[in-house]
Amino acid sequence: MSIEEIKRDLTIPENWDRSGLPSWTYHNKYLLKIEEEELFHKHWQLICHQSDISNIGDFITFDICKERILIVRDKEKKINAFYNLCRHRGSRVIQDKKGSCNAIVCPFHGWVYNLDGSLRGVSKPSSFPSLDKKKFGLKKVECEIWKGFVFIRLGKGPQPTVKTLLAPFSKELSYYKIEEMVPASKIWSQYSDVNWKSVRDVDNEGYHVAMAHPSLQDLYGKNYFDEPFVNGICKTHASFSGKGGRNWSVKNYKKFSTPAPHIPKFLHKSWNYFGLFPNAVIAVTPESVQFYQEFPISTDKTLLRGGIYRHKKENRKQKVARYLSNRIDNHTVEEDIQLTIWSNESMQSKAFDGFYLSDLEYGVRSHHDHLRQVIPILNSKEEPKGNSIFELNKKMINSN
Repeated sequence: MSIEEIKRDLTIPENWDRSGLPSWTYHNKYLLKIEEEELFHKHWQLICHQSDISNIGDFITFDICKERILIVRDKEKKINAFYNLCRHRGSRVIQDKKGSCNAIVCPFHGWVYNLDGSLRGVSKPSSFPSLDKKKFGLKKVECEIWKGFVFIRLGKGPQPTVKTLLAPFSKELSYYKIEEMVPASKIWSQYSDVNWKSVRDVDNEGYHVAMAHPSLQDLYGKNYFDEPFVNGICKTHASFSGKGGRNWSVKNYKKFSTPAPHIPKFLHKSWNYFGLFPNAVIAVTPESVQFYQEFPISTDKTLLRGGIYRHKKENRKQKVARYLSNRIDNHTVEEDIQLTIWSNESMQSKAFDGFYLSDLEYGVRSHHDHLRQVIPILNSKEEPKGNSIFELNKKMINSN
């Protein structure tokens, strides 16, 4: 299989609108509420890998746009997702981000839940009328495991399963045996003082790589292409350039890169990125797989988050190569954060007339088109006044 064969047949339309979303959409607090519900609650969100909670009782907690989530492996070794919310007074039942337990005990009043979410018992039961333990169990969250990754969805919507959404990438990703991988480190997170869309705008195009990312340019040069978002997914492929590399990390990474035996030859010298709307990317290299994503905290603050996983039977060369690829990635993240800051702050400038996108940035446009389809008020060039945005958006949805 060649690089050309793994490209999807996607073309850029002629005379397309290169302007991008209007600047008001990056700082409107009412729009953020719509985004939280329609994008981050109703679409699938990648939380972790099954190996992050490999043993009975292992758990991970995570907050998504004002909702609190608990992922835990029960006594049947099944992975469950719940709201991290006690059915008594709404306290977090688990306050740690990661750990292990034999039972889930609310730290407020001591209500106890089994690992499958069912209510085991309450403190001072005589102070309550008879309780239906099934009814008062932890509230479940829709959960799906795909290629070892754990996805959740908080709200019902028209989206299909993760398996269906990512079906076009299933065969290629199966070569990496992601479900058999193990954590290379803890799940990382950091904050950036920008709107979440500015993060995605930078990540959705490779036009800036040659200028802004010297390490990546050294690694794969012109051997890089972006696909636009189609039906909620996109892909970016990059294969190593023939040169040895000027950058120390790149030069030595190419030297030590040693693909696992099960990875086919056509993927031996490539990094591939698989996007899932609205905010997640799964990235694969010959040595590792990682996910990264962003979540809005406010209109001008975003949580960046991700995890890296390695082959279970990693040899010494693969370990060195993974270390070097992480160095390259870390430089890239730092560079991208600065780019998002510059891009985001321009939205407040009187001189900013909107984007004028290159054909090489059509991925930005296609992501914006997906956003407009879900939230039609994004088509408005003028900023709605106050909370009128909610009613206007509903009218636009109903008129479609």
